[in-house]
Amino acid sequence: MGLQRASVDSVNMGYTRNMGVVNITGVAMPKARSATRAPRPYHHGDLRRGLIDAALALVAEKQDWTFSLREVARRAGVSHNAPYNHFTDRGELLGAVAAAGFERLRERMLAAIADIDSAPAALAAGARAYVGSGVEDPALYRLMFGPALATVASRRPAVAREAGARAKTVLQEILLRGARSGAFAIAAERRNELAVTSLLVWSAVHGLTMLVIDNFGGSELPVHSLIARLVGVMLEGLTPR
Repeated sequence: MGLQRASVDSVNMGYTRNMGVVNITGVAMPKARSATRAPRPYHHGDLRRGLIDAALALVAEKQDWTFSLREVARRAGVSHNAPYNHFTDRGELLGAVAAAGFERLRERMLAAIADIDSAPAALAAGARAYVGSGVEDPALYRLMFGPALATVASRRPAVAREAGARAKTVLQEILLRGARSGAFAIAAERRNELAVTSLLVWSAVHGLTMLVIDNFGGSELPVHSLIARLVGVMLEGLTPR
């Protein structure tokens, strides 16, 4: 029996069921407006952000990103030509949406570890926040990491790559803290060793997130138990002998 999407609700990660979009501070926002309610207009100064928020809401609602710029404009309450003042095409908007997803991920992990001094405990909390962010909005997570924004001929948009690197830095800082305190068997002064270890840790939590999203875990354990097992394996490898 594979992991069921319903099991995600058992994860104690501080997010609320059925609340729709979660902003970058981790606070649940209300569900998307119904079609009969007039969308909130945006002033010119925050139109770009308003369009990104509208697109984020559509991704969460539809669990897809095949919507048009016209639909995004309608959701934001602006003219159908307004998005072109900030984005050359739909692909550029989706790049900004992916970047916003990485910022949400970064802020969620930072909030989870804010009051934790122990590096091992911070790694566990950061991993829970990471997986929670992915399973909460699978379509956004797929957009952030999947092939939709990157092809053989073109790289992922710079705005998304840079936001992804900032999110990765949260894990890297936890590992650096553990290296300096002696909690982890990493030489803090060896930057390449730290970078490789960060990549391996990121690969582990990303892999678990994707397996849960795809209902491909092959285990009856609830998600929080799988995260705990994963963290245990990582700490076993990181702990000095």
